[in-house]
Amino acid sequence: MIALDIITLFPEMFTALTEQGVVSRAFKQGMVDVKFWNPREFALNAYKTVDDRPYGGGPGMVMMGPPLAAAIRAARTRQEALGKEPHVIYLSPQGGALTQNWIAQCLDRVQTTDADRAMRGLIVLCGRYEAVDERLFTLGLIDEELSVGDVVVSGGELPAMLMLDALLRCVGGVLNDDLSAQQDSFSPSVDGLLDCSHYTRPELFEDLAVPSVLLSGDHAKIAVFRRQQSLFNTMRKRFDLIERARVLGKLSKADEKFLEMHSKPE
Repeated sequence: MIALDIITLFPEMFTALTEQGVVSRAFKQGMVDVKFWNPREFALNAYKTVDDRPYGGGPGMVMMGPPLAAAIRAARTRQEALGKEPHVIYLSPQGGALTQNWIAQCLDRVQTTDADRAMRGLIVLCGRYEAVDERLFTLGLIDEELSVGDVVVSGGELPAMLMLDALLRCVGGVLNDDLSAQQDSFSPSVDGLLDCSHYTRPELFEDLAVPSVLLSGDHAKIAVFRRQQSLFNTMRKRFDLIERARVLGKLSKADEKFLEMHSKPE
């Protein structure tokens, strides 16, 4: 079971994750043990204040250290009681990039079967306002900063849900077919490339037909077609992934020949 603690001022936002959509299965079927912590529960005054003006002036408010520190420590205590190794993630535009590779590594740690490693539990800190007090980092209460892109949003809840959706859909039994996650874009099964193009009924749509090879029943030819489509999509949309796959030795001679045939002349 995955131990998940979420520190947020708006726990009700997470019903989109825990009660709706395919990922909600992870919660409803007991694959995840989740607890929400509201920093206001740890505020030091009767007004439940969790933010204040920044020292040195400037716009916005800063989330105060004491309530957040207390919430983090409470979450760590709970996870340690469950036999987990707590790992605190702060969703921040200053963090490292959320990637499919990060998801795979995180999943390995929260589901490890290695007897020499403790199973990791996740504590997700959702900030609000301008920032959190920097002294939380100095105290070592935050293990990792994670960013969903070079963009700033109003709080960490939406990025946290995005990260958790990406993670939990890769847990066995959450999707109807586990291969769906294994064959997604960026995954090892497609060598870190983009997924191929997909088609469904009707066979003819506004005079556009499904490629005949997909109707042939020849699985070998279909596999070649899908690999070529993956290469074409990646070359056209994310050429940096082609270059990375080439450096990692993931492209075959047939792949390189296809790319050469379909590259645009300079």
